[in-house]
Amino acid sequence: MHTSPTIGGVSIDDICSLSGTPVYVYDAEVIARNVHRLNAAFAQIPVRFMYAAKALSNSAILRLMKKLGTGLDTVSIQEVHRGLRAGFAPSEILFTPNMISFEEIREAVSLGVHINIDTISVLERFGHEYGNSVPVCIRVNPHIMAGGNERISTGHIDSKFGISIHQMRHVLRVVASHSMHINGLHMHTGSDILDADVFLQGAEMLFEIAESFPDLEFVDFGSGFKVPYKPDDIATDIEDLANKLSARVLAFNDSRSKPVEVWFEPGKFLVSESGTLLARVNVVKQTTSTVFAGVETGLNHLIRPMLYNAYHHITNASNPSGTPRVYTVVGYICETDTFGWDRKIAEIREGDVLAFANAGAYGMTMASNYNSRLRPAEVLVHNAKASLIRRRETLDDILATEIDIDL
Repeated sequence: MHTSPTIGGVSIDDICSLSGTPVYVYDAEVIARNVHRLNAAFAQIPVRFMYAAKALSNSAILRLMKKLGTGLDTVSIQEVHRGLRAGFAPSEILFTPNMISFEEIREAVSLGVHINIDTISVLERFGHEYGNSVPVCIRVNPHIMAGGNERISTGHIDSKFGISIHQMRHVLRVVASHSMHINGLHMHTGSDILDADVFLQGAEMLFEIAESFPDLEFVDFGSGFKVPYKPDDIATDIEDLANKLSARVLAFNDSRSKPVEVWFEPGKFLVSESGTLLARVNVVKQTTSTVFAGVETGLNHLIRPMLYNAYHHITNASNPSGTPRVYTVVGYICETDTFGWDRKIAEIREGDVLAFANAGAYGMTMASNYNSRLRPAEVLVHNAKASLIRRRETLDDILATEIDIDL
C-alpha cells in the first residue's frame, strides 16, 4: 500500500488534493526552528534579524516572521508596503534599494522606515534634502569576493552594490557638509558563504569605519549563510560564526560610549529548507542516450537551476521505495529547461508527483508567466494543518492588465 510522504505532518497526497499541482509548500516549523537557532547562537550580543523579504514574500510568510520576532529587509518600495501591510512597524523595516529613482527614497522616508544608501551621489542628494532630520545608513562595499556563484556575489570590486571602502574620505566630507545623522553601517558580501573569517574580515572593516560615526546605532552584516542542498552537503557553521563574531562585537562595544546593535539579513537561511515544489510527471521519454522525466513545471516556476546552476534534490513522492533509476528531469517550457541531469531517483511513472527540495527561497518570488504559463499555488503547513496562501493563477489573471485596442 502506498504511504504518502509528509510535509510538516501533512501527507503530500492531501496537500495535492487541497491545492492541485504544481504547488509550492512551506513548513512553518522549519522556519521557526531556523529563527530560534539564530537567536540562540547570537544570544551574547544585542542582535536583530531582518528577514530578507525578496527570498519569499507571501503575506502569510511575512506575518509568520513578524510573529517569530524578526524585522524585515526590503529592496523595493513595494516590499516596504508588503511589510507594513503584514504588520511590521516602520522601525522594524530596513530599505536597502539599488539603482532606484529618488522618488522611491522620498516615499520610504515618508513611510518612516530605515533608509540604507549605497551611492555617493544619492547620499549627497539625501543630505541636501533632509540634512540631519532623517537618519540614514550607509552601505559599504568591502571588496571581499564571497558567494557560491558570481551572480550572487555582491561585495567584490566590480559589484554595483555599495560605496567602496576606498571612498570613505569622500563620504565623510558629504556627511560633514550636510551635518547628516548616520545611524548605521551595512555590508553584504554575497550568498553561500562558509568561512566565518569572511564575516570577521568585513567586521573589522566596518568597525574601523565606525570610529568616524559616534552616533551609530547598528552595524549590519547582511547574510549569505549557506544552507545544505545535497543530502551530504556542507553549510555555514552558525554557532562557530556567532562565537567568533560575538567576541569581537563585545570588545568593540566596550570601546564605545554608545554600543551598537548587530543586524543580519537572513533570507534563504530561514526559508529555503522549509519549501518544497511539488509537480506531476507528464511524460517519461526515452531517447537514444537519456531517460527524461518531463514535469508540469519549468524555469517559469523555478529558475534557479538554469540561472545559477543551483542544485535542488529531487525525490519521487509517489513511489519513494521504487527501484532507483537514472533520469534527467526537465520542464515543459519551450527552451532548455533542466532541473537535474542524470539523477538517481526512485522509478518514475507518468502521473507521479516529484518533490523538489530547498525550494522555499527565490522560487515563487522569481516565478514568471513565460510561455503564458500560470504561476502555481502556495500552501503553508502550520501546526500540522495545510492552508492555501495563494491560489493558482488563471489566464484571466495574467490578461487582467492588458488593454485591447482597435487595430
